[in-house]
Amino acid sequence: MDIKRSILIVALAIVSYLMVLQWNQDYGQAALPPTSNAATASAPALPEGSTTSQNDADVPVPATQGEADASLPSVSAVAANSQLIQVKTDVLDLAIDPRGGDVVQLTLPQYPRRQDRPDVPFQLFDNGGERLYLAQSGLTGNNGPDARPSGRPLYASAQRAYQLADGQDQLVVELTFSDAGVNYVKRFTFTRGQYDFTVGYKIDNQSGQPWSGNLFAQLKRDNSGDPSSTTATGTATYLGAALWTPSEPYKKVSMKDMDKQGLKETVEGGWVAWLQHYFVTAWIPAKDSNNVLQTRKDGQGNYIIGFTGPTLSVAAGSQAETSATLYAGPKIQKHLKELSPGLELTVDYGILWFIAQPIFWLLEHIHSLLGNWGWSIIVLTIIIKLAFFPLSAASYKSMARMRAVSPKLQSLKEQYGDDRQKMSQAMMELYKKEKINPLGGCLPILVQMPVFLALYWVLLESVEMRQAPWLLWITDLSIKDPYFLLPIIMGATMFIQQQLNPTPPDPMQAKVMKLMPIIFTFFFLWFPAGLVLYWVVNNILSIAQQWYITRKIEAASKPA
Repeated sequence: MDIKRSILIVALAIVSYLMVLQWNQDYGQAALPPTSNAATASAPALPEGSTTSQNDADVPVPATQGEADASLPSVSAVAANSQLIQVKTDVLDLAIDPRGGDVVQLTLPQYPRRQDRPDVPFQLFDNGGERLYLAQSGLTGNNGPDARPSGRPLYASAQRAYQLADGQDQLVVELTFSDAGVNYVKRFTFTRGQYDFTVGYKIDNQSGQPWSGNLFAQLKRDNSGDPSSTTATGTATYLGAALWTPSEPYKKVSMKDMDKQGLKETVEGGWVAWLQHYFVTAWIPAKDSNNVLQTRKDGQGNYIIGFTGPTLSVAAGSQAETSATLYAGPKIQKHLKELSPGLELTVDYGILWFIAQPIFWLLEHIHSLLGNWGWSIIVLTIIIKLAFFPLSAASYKSMARMRAVSPKLQSLKEQYGDDRQKMSQAMMELYKKEKINPLGGCLPILVQMPVFLALYWVLLESVEMRQAPWLLWITDLSIKDPYFLLPIIMGATMFIQQQLNPTPPDPMQAKVMKLMPIIFTFFFLWFPAGLVLYWVVNNILSIAQQWYITRKIEAASKPA
């Protein structure tokens, strides 16, 4: 009978494992975008008579003295027969709409959407394919061309496609527009290897009248989900806006916040950003300029965060320039920190950031030596284990002593039977006599939990872990094990470690403890493989340490 039951349990476990594998194959990967939105697809032409109103947003109007701050309604673009302007560098592939000069498409060739399809780059900006997500900029104010009743300006360019050539370190794309005697040049300056680029304006006022306007830049997004999220359990990193203020270097402004009311703050310098898993886009104005940071929603329900710069005055016959920096790429902390203070905080490690930051710093330095994030996690685990060695040793000694007195505890149970009060008193006296702390065995887990949770967010939020392989079947440490073998190994090591611990005197507690390896195995199925790897290595080291201490104490307690 026992053999039949064992066979049924094993068969059920195998069938369950195969079903989970099939589910993971069917639903565990992000869907690829339609072919028309792939990076290899050419930008669509704007047919004659069409408009690009989906790319227009409320153009901010700077507040002037004695005048309330307001926003102009969306305006329809003038019909145009043109194509999007394609720009390619070594790390960016983007498209600029000549209507307004907005960046309406942007993909990242260095970051494939899926590991099994390196030919399909991750798409950050999209002008209505899978989602609406744009980086807009322009000149508003009294004479700004983007504030005209007739619509946003239609820029001309010398070419329809630009590419950073081999050996070329910088690429400049210029768009031109003239109106009422004022000549405008909108200049995009790209640098090799950089995800940030400058968007500048040159105003040549030949109108005979003074010109004044304000630079504005904003990020516009719909309420669609995060395409870069890789967690099958629904555990999601922050998707929403953020900005910098002197009192709060990293201030989140969620879509729910924007639904309730708009935000408006005046700061010197600063930045505005839109965050998602692994990637961030940010507008960074000049550090010494006073800018109005603002959030709002347009008539179509899209969310906007941006800034409006100070008024720029250009006398007749004179020229002036203004610019801002746009970052669109991965959350690489050292790059973000160089661009603007506080921007590196968009790599959001949560409330345990003060633990996560040193962990990432140490992990990054280990990786610089080993060149593999999997082995780096293993070395990090050993270092953390050594740091907690004295505390763990004291705890394991306490558990070993409890294991040694287990026969005496069993004797007390037989002696007092169901009299729980007397049983508890006798146990406390025994613990006091043997110098045993019954809660000592919990300390290693309690102490490691903050480290465990901080490492969880490091592995989940750090783009360096995205699609980072270890060995064999573990090709991406940031997502779950595709075959769930590491969680199973983790459960097995937890079971072995449990055998070294003393059996709880309470029968119900003992049953619960026996179920813990199974419960944790299912719990860890969906965790990032790198985190499960950390726990497996930690368990193995704990088993070795606990086995050694237990044998040493048991040998010392035996009569000579």
